[in-house]
Amino acid sequence: MAPTYRVVLCDLRTDQVLDVLPITDVALDDYIGKIGSATATVPLPNRTVAARARAAVEPGRTALWIERGSEIWWGGVLWTANLTSSTRGFLGLQVQAGGWASYLDHRAILHTQQAVRVDQYDIVRGLLDYAASLPGGDIGIEYDAEQLSGTLRDRTFRRYDVPRVRELIDQLASVENGFEWRIASYRDPSSGRRVKQLQLGAPVIRTGASEVVLDHPGPILSYGWPVDATVQANAWQARGASGNRNQTKESLPLMSELLVDEGQLAAGWPRLDGTSDYSTVVEQATLDAHARADLAAALHPQTMPEITVALDRTPLSPALLGATVRVRIRDDWWTEGLDRRYRVVGLAISPPLRGRSETARLQLEAA
Repeated sequence: MAPTYRVVLCDLRTDQVLDVLPITDVALDDYIGKIGSATATVPLPNRTVAARARAAVEPGRTALWIERGSEIWWGGVLWTANLTSSTRGFLGLQVQAGGWASYLDHRAILHTQQAVRVDQYDIVRGLLDYAASLPGGDIGIEYDAEQLSGTLRDRTFRRYDVPRVRELIDQLASVENGFEWRIASYRDPSSGRRVKQLQLGAPVIRTGASEVVLDHPGPILSYGWPVDATVQANAWQARGASGNRNQTKESLPLMSELLVDEGQLAAGWPRLDGTSDYSTVVEQATLDAHARADLAAALHPQTMPEITVALDRTPLSPALLGATVRVRIRDDWWTEGLDRRYRVVGLAISPPLRGRSETARLQLEAA
């Protein structure tokens, strides 16, 4: 029997249920390192359902939870809605939402924040606390206050730069000896309460105790194995904020040390220059740490395979993000057989349609 998907529409600030509606044409994805999204259509077969949808859907202040059966598979902020009418007069409301972290793109630092020798996880939690402390700013993001990374940072976030909260967390995460973060959605197993939970992991998020084995031929229906040198670099320099506040003089930005991997050049590689901008970074040591992390990532860009799995053959869920899977492939390319372990960093669900089974597309990185 095909699984049933539906949306639970709630007030974003209080999570009070506004309505529960069936949906069609569902597409949802979630990632570690970028914001997930969801789209769906609410069928409007009559005036009663249309009135319910009109009352419940208000982009920018409505939370959207997607349930598959009794489980929560996705949650986020409903940002856009589009009323459509077919040539036969059938009405539908197309809705689009971004993961909870998308809300932090709409929150700016309006009061200077400073941290001196503070664990980087506490800096993240401090930014969330700041966002929640302002009137109307608390959407109920929860976190473990005791979890620490062991890495201390000095940071000043100036109100003059009006940086966005998500931008600052992403920058903090991407620096040398950084971390990964996401805001997960799930139902508390003891109370049944819907939860928006901050997840942190240094250097990466890891979940799951048991290993999932995926084979091709088998549950893996198809795969893609890209190799991309367009983002590769062996020389790097980062640019920071302008250090000159005197408008009568030329304004020059802070520059990191110029980093060059001499070993790769000696091995015969052409020089490939890379640059990055951190307009809110004012400390030389912080900018240099960003440059070192950027060069390390660009020297050997990771291959990010994608595999598509039939969910009726191997039950998976969005809780797989951060877990390790064992991928085994044997075909004309992998004649000797591929048998490697990967961490799941992205997941996109395609519900069943006529003639097509329910599938999950997994984005992987080397474990």
